[in-house]
Amino acid sequence: MAQDSSQLHRVVVLVDANSNPFELGCATEVFGLRRSAELGRELYDFTLCSAEPHTLMRDGFFTLSGVPGLEAADSADTLIVPNRPDVEVPRRPAVLDAVRRAHARGARLVGFCSGAFTLAEAGVLDGRRATAHWQWADAFRARFPDVQLEPDVLFVDDGGILTAAGSAAALDLGLYLVRRDHGAEVANAVSRRLVFAAHRDGGQRQFVERPVPDAPDESLAPVLEWAREHLAEPLTVETLAARAAVSPATLHRRFRAQLGTTPLAWLNGERVALACRLIERGEVRLDVVARESGLGTTANLRARLRRETGLSPSAYRVRFGPEQERLG
Repeated sequence: MAQDSSQLHRVVVLVDANSNPFELGCATEVFGLRRSAELGRELYDFTLCSAEPHTLMRDGFFTLSGVPGLEAADSADTLIVPNRPDVEVPRRPAVLDAVRRAHARGARLVGFCSGAFTLAEAGVLDGRRATAHWQWADAFRARFPDVQLEPDVLFVDDGGILTAAGSAAALDLGLYLVRRDHGAEVANAVSRRLVFAAHRDGGQRQFVERPVPDAPDESLAPVLEWAREHLAEPLTVETLAARAAVSPATLHRRFRAQLGTTPLAWLNGERVALACRLIERGEVRLDVVARESGLGTTANLRARLRRETGLSPSAYRVRFGPEQERLG
């Protein structure tokens, strides 16, 4: 039976003059591709919209035409707002009005990179947390002092409004939303299609120093792969350091340099992701989920899962567990 697109969560990308093609491509790749062949169902109803019949993209790279007008934004469940490099140029009033209408009716708003400027200019970020590309942090603070800018993170989830730093962080936030909407298994499948990390915590740093090595390869890939295969074991930072044949201090420096996070934070994130997958596959015994994911106790499982997903294990099972359980 064909899937009814009217029942799908509707994602609309609002494109404006001089918008960045990269973030538009990220949104299309995450939310717009058809997934029925690989997942057996579609995830989103996706479309673009623009204030003008012909929209010149960044630096005149190409002109976008043939997309719906701004009225499409009025039916969005998630509205991704315009971003562009000329942050000092005000957005057109019709675009800002469309953002305000979406916010007023409870749509989820998403800003990639300089999209935070669009949200702030529309007045929907006052008193809220947000992020933007690090190079525009000072300009953003000067123009929008009522917004709590967090310039050194990949993305910020402030309830119904989410913002991501530039470029690849748009993919991080997109996959985060897929995970929140459809669960870890689906997000992992989408990330595999992208050949991209399935889960990077939003609190990781935007700017990760990667000096050109003049010594043997110091990649963390081998120890990360090994750790993922041994999450049920009582792994510690010392365990990982010994596996990598370095001191804990050196391992910590490498994690910070290569991943922008700490070994312990990475380990906890991987364990929560595994716990989510176990619940999605139908495991109902919380003690088993806690043990096999390495989280240890059901109390720790509940605390970690709620922190990462905003849901208790039982609520997560209802939302993302096997279909027969959700329908039953």
